Amino acid sequence: MHDQRSWETTRSMDLHILDHRLRVTSIAKNGLVNFTHPLIKLIFLRNRTRCKFFSLTETPENYTVVLDEEGFKELPPSEHLQVESSIWLPLNVVSNGNASSSSQAVGVTKIAKSVIAPLAQQHVSVFMLSTYQTDFILVREKDLSVVISTLEEEFSIYKEVGGESVPVHCQHESNGLQKNGKDAIQPTVHPVLIPQNHFCVMSLDPDTLPSIATTLIDVLFYSSSPKEDTQSSPPGQDLDCIKFFSFSLIDGYISLVMDTEAQRQFPAHLLFTSSSGELWRMVRIGGQPLGFDECGIVAQISQPLADSDISAYYISTFSFDHALVPEEDIVSVTDMLRHQRKEPAAS
Repeated sequence: MHDQRSWETTRSMDLHILDHRLRVTSIAKNGLVNFTHPLIKLIFLRNRTRCKFFSLTETPENYTVVLDEEGFKELPPSEHLQVESSIWLPLNVVSNGNASSSSQAVGVTKIAKSVIAPLAQQHVSVFMLSTYQTDFILVREKDLSVVISTLEEEFSIYKEVGGESVPVHCQHESNGLQKNGKDAIQPTVHPVLIPQNHFCVMSLDPDTLPSIATTLIDVLFYSSSPKEDTQSSPPGQDLDCIKFFSFSLIDGYISLVMDTEAQRQFPAHLLFTSSSGELWRMVRIGGQPLGFDECGIVAQISQPLADSDISAYYISTFSFDHALVPEEDIVSVTDMLRHQRKEPAAS
C-alpha cells in the first residue's frame, strides 16, 4: 500500500479534480440477480465498456456501486436500483514533491485537516472512497466552486481535461462560497459499531483478474454472509462480524478490501499488500442510514484520528460510513470516539 501513496505534508500537495462524472447507486440484495450480468461485464470485461471508474461495495444492507456515466449506462432501470440524484466529481490529493513530513499516517488522516474539515465548515457534503492506491474525495458537481474557493489557499488545484492537468482558480468558476457560507450547524453525533472482523487492503495486477474470476464472483454474489444482526444491535455495541467486501477498478488500478475469512478463498500469490501485511479493524458509523446531505460526518471521525496521527482508510456507502484503522490502534480509537460521543460537541 504505502509504496504508491504520498507521504508529504499537504503544503506540498496538489489537488486534482479528476476527469470523471460519477453516479452513486445502491442495488438491493434481493434484486442482485437483475444486475449480475452488467456487474460482471464492468468488472471483468473492461474492454467491452468505456467505464474508467467503477467501485462495488457489499454491506449487510445493500451493494453500493459508484461508477462513471459510461458505466452507469450498463445498469438496467429497476425497482431494486436507487440512484442518488447528483453528479459527483472525484478529487485526489497528490504530492508535488516539494517537502516531506514527519507524519507516518496514511489515508484520510493525511487530508483530515487540510481538506475534510474545511469542506465540512463550508457545508460541503463529501463521499469518501479510499483504495489501496489513494483516497478519492467525491463532491457534488454543484459544490465545485465552493470546494475550489475553500481549498485554493492550501493547494494548487488542477482540473484534468482530456489527459491534461489544467490549473484552476476561483475566478474561473462561479463564486458560490456565500451559498454555503452559513452559520455553523451542530453536527449530529452518530453512534459507532466495532465489528470483530479483521480486514485486509490489497491490490491485484489487472492482467491476473481472470485467474480469480470464479472466486471473486462467488464471494461477491454467492457467498453466505457471516453471522450478523446489525438491526438489533444497540448503538455502540460491538458486532460479532459484518459482511463487507469492496472492489474498485479505477483508471486501470484494482483495490480490494475484504476480511481475512474472504481473503483465505483467494490465491495468496496473486494478491499483494504492504510489506508489513497489516490487518485493519472497522469503525462503522451510523445507527440509521446517514443520507447524503449531512456534512461533517467524515470530519467527526478523521479529525480525532489526525490529532493522534492514526492512519485510516475511509469508505462511504449508500447507507453508512466505514473507517478502517490499524488493528493495534482499535482500542485507543474506540475509547477516543466513544469519549467524543459522551461529550457535547464544541460550538
